[in-house]
Amino acid sequence: MRVLVSLLAGGLFGAGLLVSGMTDTRKVIGWLDIFGAWDPTLAFVMGGAIIPMFFAWRLAEARGTAPARPETRLSPDLIAGSVLFGAGWGLAGLCPGPAVASLSFGGWNGALFFASMCAGMAALPPVRKLWTGPPAHSI
Repeated sequence: MRVLVSLLAGGLFGAGLLVSGMTDTRKVIGWLDIFGAWDPTLAFVMGGAIIPMFFAWRLAEARGTAPARPETRLSPDLIAGSVLFGAGWGLAGLCPGPAVASLSFGGWNGALFFASMCAGMAALPPVRKLWTGPPAHSI
């Protein structure tokens, strides 16, 4: 049952991405082009996601089923990840969800972006280990 619900939720998410235009890279880049031909319609997509989730979180909290709240401290990992995400989103007009959806219609450009995204995800743990050094060992 959990797999079926996950499949339905993923399908609904993908349909939402298609209907909202989040898979259209021109629309995303138009949203980010605030000094040019700015396209504000993406704000409605964000509002359409935030408003129902506000009520879903309140309901989950009232039932005692809400997951633990994430840490609110700004960490170097969060800042670096946000910068990389924003740079990739601004350059390609795709983020991970639309990148997966683009496999069905994006041609080789979509496949190349998806492969690059997966390579970056696979490269993160060894790069992080180099960046932060080996873990401290206790005696």
